Amino acid sequence: MPKAGKTSDKSVDVADSYAVRLMQHLVVPTFVIDPKRRVVIWNRACERLTGVAASEVIGTNKHWQAFYETKRPCLADLVALDRPEQLPEYYPEYAARGHNGLGFSAENWCVMPKLGSQLYLAIDAGPIHDEAGHLIAVVETLRDLTDQKRAETALKELAAKDGLTGLSNRRSFDQMLMTEWARAQRTQKPMALLFVDVDHFKLFNDRHGHQSGDECLRAVAAVVSRHAVRPLDLASRYGGEEFALILPDMDCDSACAIADEIRIAVMALRIAHGATGAGDHVTLSVGVASHIPGEADDSPDRLLGLADQALYAAKRLGRNRVICGERLLAEFTGLGRNPVPGRIARKSA
Repeated sequence: MPKAGKTSDKSVDVADSYAVRLMQHLVVPTFVIDPKRRVVIWNRACERLTGVAASEVIGTNKHWQAFYETKRPCLADLVALDRPEQLPEYYPEYAARGHNGLGFSAENWCVMPKLGSQLYLAIDAGPIHDEAGHLIAVVETLRDLTDQKRAETALKELAAKDGLTGLSNRRSFDQMLMTEWARAQRTQKPMALLFVDVDHFKLFNDRHGHQSGDECLRAVAAVVSRHAVRPLDLASRYGGEEFALILPDMDCDSACAIADEIRIAVMALRIAHGATGAGDHVTLSVGVASHIPGEADDSPDRLLGLADQALYAAKRLGRNRVICGERLLAEFTGLGRNPVPGRIARKSA
């Protein structure tokens, strides 16, 4: 019987040795940690992916240094600790495959300090238990999805951009408008909107041609874009010769000041116009509105309507000017008149 036991032990040792050698030669980058989260295997494919030699991490808890600049758990650590609740904290895309021994899956950008370049990695980590159900190891495998992720990001950006000007397109504007409107409702801070229109643009096209018209729109777009300086500001081409600028957390006075800076900056470009009925150079009309959403404001239609009416008034009053929707509404209300008779206000998407 003892002899049989020794044979059995020897078979297990051979199997373990074979499993380690097999894992070392896997083409899939793989590492293994023990229950104390020390690295016991760091295969050659993992060395190639990370630039970190196995000798640097075997027997240590320093495997995180291959992927991140500051200390944080890897997916295998969360499996070893059985902490699925921490997945959202560390991974934007993840899945916990339950507590039945199947582990976690996740994706994220990794800094890769040794390589000096970021990689987007798909990660799978699963536990290995002994016959008694005790954890003996966690295996983490890695897939480099950097090229696919960059292509996906580029396609998303392309879908969100206006092809002529490079600004955000109407779809992006509609999405951001709803998002920022909801945020303004929560924070009870004002949200400003600018509608910017190139004066007499049809006459410009008729006189100078559509190629010059495109160049004019690109030049105006560049000016509008330069004034979307904060992280949540959004400059977009609303359609045709019209642009829109979303300015969260901004009152009407501040928004009007930005609108006038845009108007003056375009005048400074001195883009020749000269068509009959227009001035010597291209000018802009700008409608401005700012509003703090109330409980009854379930959509930004009021904000859109005010900015639209202000733009229409700017054109009716002679163009090349900035008009504030709130002031316009107050003035016309005092006179007992509608702001812009016959004007159909825009609605949110």
